[in-house]
Amino acid sequence: MGEQINDINGITICTESFGNKANPAILLIMGATCSMVYWDDEFCKRLANTGYFVIRYDHRDVGRSITYTPGSSNYTVIDLANDALGVLDIYNIEQAHIIGMSLGGMIAQIMAVNKPERIQTLTLIASCLYGAEENDRDLPPMDERIFIFHKKGATLDWSDKEAVIDYLVEGSSLMCGPKHPFDKERVEKQVRTEVQRANNILSIFNHTSLTGDDYYEGKIKEISAPTLIIHGTGDTMLPYAHGIALAEEIPHASLLPLEGTGHEIHFNDWDTIIEAIVNHTSTAS
Repeated sequence: MGEQINDINGITICTESFGNKANPAILLIMGATCSMVYWDDEFCKRLANTGYFVIRYDHRDVGRSITYTPGSSNYTVIDLANDALGVLDIYNIEQAHIIGMSLGGMIAQIMAVNKPERIQTLTLIASCLYGAEENDRDLPPMDERIFIFHKKGATLDWSDKEAVIDYLVEGSSLMCGPKHPFDKERVEKQVRTEVQRANNILSIFNHTSLTGDDYYEGKIKEISAPTLIIHGTGDTMLPYAHGIALAEEIPHASLLPLEGTGHEIHFNDWDTIIEAIVNHTSTAS
């Protein structure tokens, strides 16, 4: 089905679905500053073709969902988790398999703590622990090259769409791990779609003001949903140690390392990722 604009929690959220609604539901939650287009169309279709009803959506401040003035802070990660639950409500889904990438994985953790009855399984891709406990583990930070690169954004002419596209594509290349070649053609197609459909491309950076919540310190240990953690050993944004920490914190979680993969859902890993998701979710469907 095509994109649709929904009224969720008093705001507008853009969603899109794939597959038969009668099938078990999978909700895909993307990471910070990224719209749903980074869940590649082909990936979504292939996942749906395994027998699932797949939903993706735009967070606040990305894509065609509500945007706020760039540089403002109007919501929390908890609000984003409530938005995700609202997406399920719009589709009249009582329970779903939740798959979160990066920040999306943290949102999924909040959902599993706050509303465990809505969650069948969790799959956390290239993510990290949500809550204050992460800060006490001496986990490695993101690669300094990412910080250095994004300083360029302050001097970029954001009214020049081609310059913005080049900038975002180059930034994506820093997320690619050493095992795979950077798929510039595929990424540029996604970025171009991202820029063209965005209500306000600069609003994506409002996600950088999101912070943790001390309430969730120790709460992640209470997650009861079967959890699969998929993490690249070459992740430059959230190094592999973050995946290990998640696996140690969430009871009975399993960890699938992707050797040499970065902070990405690379085309060359799709078969491995989809097979792992199907095996994981089918036991609880």
